[in-house]
Amino acid sequence: MKGLNKRYLALIVAGAIGLTGCGSDGKDGADGEDGAPGTPTPPPTVDTSTVTSIEMINHVIADGQLSFEFQALNEDGLVIDALQKAEAKFAVNTDKGIALSRSGEGTNGGYGTYDATSDSNPEGASLELNEAGNYSFVMPMENVSAGDEGIVWLRVGGASDSGIARSLPLVVNKADNIHSTTTATCQSCHVDYAAGTRRHASYTAINTDGETDLVAGCLVCHNNTSRNDENGGYARNTLQKIGHINHQKFDRDFQPTNCYTCHAEPVRNTSITGNGCVDCHAPGSAEVLNINSYNEFDIREMHANVSKITERQQTRATHHTETSALYWDANVSWDGGATGAVCTNIKLFATVDETETQLNIADLYADKTLTYAGAYIHGYDSNHSTITGRAIGRGSDQYVEREDGSRSVCFPGLLEFEGSDGTDFKSGNFMASSRVTFGLGEVDGDAAGYTGVSLTTYSEVTSTNFYDIDINTTAPSFTVVSDYDRRLAVTNDSCTTCHNSENNYHKNGSYQQGGLDCVACHNNGQNRSAKNSAPGFGPMVHSMHWGVGSTANDPDGNPNSATKLNADNCVACHADGIDLYEVPNQYLLARAFNGGARNTMASPITANCFACHNDEQALNHMKQNGGEIDAVAGELWYTQPTAESCATCHAEGKTFGIEKFHVFER
Repeated sequence: MKGLNKRYLALIVAGAIGLTGCGSDGKDGADGEDGAPGTPTPPPTVDTSTVTSIEMINHVIADGQLSFEFQALNEDGLVIDALQKAEAKFAVNTDKGIALSRSGEGTNGGYGTYDATSDSNPEGASLELNEAGNYSFVMPMENVSAGDEGIVWLRVGGASDSGIARSLPLVVNKADNIHSTTTATCQSCHVDYAAGTRRHASYTAINTDGETDLVAGCLVCHNNTSRNDENGGYARNTLQKIGHINHQKFDRDFQPTNCYTCHAEPVRNTSITGNGCVDCHAPGSAEVLNINSYNEFDIREMHANVSKITERQQTRATHHTETSALYWDANVSWDGGATGAVCTNIKLFATVDETETQLNIADLYADKTLTYAGAYIHGYDSNHSTITGRAIGRGSDQYVEREDGSRSVCFPGLLEFEGSDGTDFKSGNFMASSRVTFGLGEVDGDAAGYTGVSLTTYSEVTSTNFYDIDINTTAPSFTVVSDYDRRLAVTNDSCTTCHNSENNYHKNGSYQQGGLDCVACHNNGQNRSAKNSAPGFGPMVHSMHWGVGSTANDPDGNPNSATKLNADNCVACHADGIDLYEVPNQYLLARAFNGGARNTMASPITANCFACHNDEQALNHMKQNGGEIDAVAGELWYTQPTAESCATCHAEGKTFGIEKFHVFER
């Protein structure tokens, strides 16, 4: 069916009526009087708002002034007719970058506020409501010239006792390519700066499409030139100083020279005295004397090469390892004459031009290309896809170098029972984890073994008859029952957003794949103390960033820099949210919560929550709903279900759902 515009439909109907009114002579009747001219209906208006937004119509940069035409709307989209206050800033793009002069001198743009309730408005400033419901706002800026480019900024509302809320700052316009960082890179950690508690959160700007424009909003005041400089900018701290200096010690293994973390766009500079360089490098320092040769060179790449970031990335991208399922090798001999061992093999591969080659681990170890290549055997609970502890005696292994270049890591047997941890391995399955670490020499003062790239892999899961036979007369059998699996509640890059240097926190660990490497040691059954902060992996991460563990690594007890981020911004790691019903109903060993008592365990959700919410009132609430942090671990502890009922009230979508108190969306 063909649609008809109502206006044209009305003409058709009127025409039909006209035909029926014709006289018998076929002539139309006499014309009637003309109707009175119509009066347009003005839009509905309000004189208060709890939320104020700006709908831009136009802005003009002229000699000596900035003018705007806009609508001010309330939370329901209705026009506000009683606006009394408006603020404007214009930071100009100069040969030194963006600048906004606080003193009013020079050619660095200008700023000003008009407030109808004030007697000290700038001469020539005005704010008027037009008949169409649009406001005209004029702010004189003596240093502004027509044709200037930079960042145009507008904010309205907030006059004292006006009942009109102050709007978010609006970036009305900005020049192209004026900053090389992005809102996305900043908010990969800060998530939603406007909703946070960091300084000037209320100054988080949006653009005319309503999208957050964090960098431009900051840059309009924290310019490329400092107020301390001659003819300087608005604020003493430049934005590049905030980024380069204030973030240098952001957290362990955050490397400032990994410029790609923040600079999503190419960064180029032509002088050591240029913006950004002198924040870290004194003019004329040896390492940057040749910077002028990099006129067209992306500074990010230069820093990545100098600090071996590129080399590390290439090493990781072109190498991988494999860890074999457990097997029995009767030919391995031990001091004292015993023979036979439980072994796993590690293979290292390199890929060059799409050609894969197996490397010789022993040779690379001998020439110190590798600083570590070892493995551990773990008990594994297939029902919960969880490591239940280490099933071998630490330090009891030996290496056997194979002709194909692989390395076997062999143990004299499997532990039957580690009583101090309450771990019974007899009823579980087994798998191995391996770690191979490339040492890249000394970087930034770090020893060779802790600056390289670590690759961790896990073997297939096996069952065994090891405990049912006499290994002195019968060779044990190992049967593959499944692939290794591990529930992962964070995204692959959630750790490396901040821990980006590949320096390897300790024991040659790595942050890749959401901390997958860390789980080989920090798991439900490896009864780590983690400086008495929290057990397992998830609780330890929560505590080390925002709980009692945040002070554990500082000799003066100072919290680490992660505490400066909003602890409720869980989406920084949990990009896909959290389903509490998916958390396995399985205990984890928890001596970290219990003064080192090794036979204690905690229920999983309680352990994670208590790592941050660690006061007595919070713990009592958890215990009242079945949570535990000090349950006694006996035999087969990991097969016992817990009684905690946290998900009943706190699963997403529930009345007290976790998402109502923590941010799981960007």
